[in-house]
Amino acid sequence: MMMLASVMALASIVVSCRSQLAEADSLDLSATPVQSLTDMFTVQTKNGKVEMRIEAPLMETYESDTAKVDLFPKGLSVYTYNEDGLLESLVFSDKASHKTDKTRRSEDIWSAFGNVMIHNVIKRETMETDTIYWDQMKKEIWTDCYVKMYSPDGFLQGYGMRSDDHARNAILHKTFNGYGVTVRDSTLVVIDSVNFIGAFPKKL
Repeated sequence: MMMLASVMALASIVVSCRSQLAEADSLDLSATPVQSLTDMFTVQTKNGKVEMRIEAPLMETYESDTAKVDLFPKGLSVYTYNEDGLLESLVFSDKASHKTDKTRRSEDIWSAFGNVMIHNVIKRETMETDTIYWDQMKKEIWTDCYVKMYSPDGFLQGYGMRSDDHARNAILHKTFNGYGVTVRDSTLVVIDSVNFIGAFPKKL
């Protein structure tokens, strides 16, 4: 009986994640976008320092009286930098959306769907999931879907995750069947090859 309840709970979580993905797919795309950009590239800075870089093959902007929605139907790549200007985390997904509510300026939500990968370069920690949400105002990311996490400390999997938007303190919920590394090679030397060659690759 307990096993049946666990299976039902697991099924409801999976269905919930799929319904969220279907909800994103059901956005009305029949309207003509007010703006369409190919090879989109934007950089966000603060006090002269790069905080974030966003790239996408295609961005389409749709607008109504109450909301503005940017769609990224061909995928999205997000790179965030720490206070020292080093590349700290990367996020990749098959597609994404960014919705701004015009009636509530405090609501600014990004959503990424399909083969979402979140990698913290400095911690060497990688998470894989199907759906992720990012509240830019609250500076946090979360999901209720199935998540796999790989790190030098081992492997974890669970349903649900919460973290800051740099993926520095990710916490998985409803974890199961993980393993940990208890013995390390004290002579191991780790080289940050990403930041060693520079944060921005040279464009030809």
